Amino acid sequence: MAALKPTEITGKVTWLGLVPDRAAGLAAIPRETLTLSFAGPEGEDHGGLTRPSCSRVLDQYPRGTEIRNVRQLTIVSAEELAQIAATMGLDALDPAWLGATLVLEGIPDLSHLPPSSRLQGAAGATVVIDMQNRPCTLPARVIEEARPGFGARFKPAAVGLRGVTAWVEREGNLSLGEVMRLHVPDQRMWQPG
Repeated sequence: MAALKPTEITGKVTWLGLVPDRAAGLAAIPRETLTLSFAGPEGEDHGGLTRPSCSRVLDQYPRGTEIRNVRQLTIVSAEELAQIAATMGLDALDPAWLGATLVLEGIPDLSHLPPSSRLQGAAGATVVIDMQNRPCTLPARVIEEARPGFGARFKPAAVGLRGVTAWVEREGNLSLGEVMRLHVPDQRMWQPG
């Protein structure tokens, strides 16, 4: 029996980007196509099969511990970006400022997709959702540089809307305009106690 169920929900790829060097800055560089390998998008500094642990997993590992890299991509929603921008008082929020890899249009409540859901491109490239991405101060710095006076507004405006992190399950290419289909785990919600 299949553990993942394809849905009728699809998202159109409206933006692709890469962060070539995190040490130089978080801003992503727009691309028309991404080549996804098991290590993540080629040319992406967040790529690799492993990564050093960060503040998000301090309850599990000391900072800098080598762990599996399930944060190869940052996926955000076009609709949620518009909502964040409106809350911040901006006409638009450039996904490059957030270090985004992929912007999808048409998937409702993208930031709350169940972990282990899949997004599969028309040619087969598939990514697995790890978890919700939390707002942090790194995009705020980029936003402040591009739009002085607005950087500090990002973190509170983006709570619950920052998108998700993901890793590559099946290699392939993704291109602007491509449609990705959502597949979700076939299980009930967790109900402890």
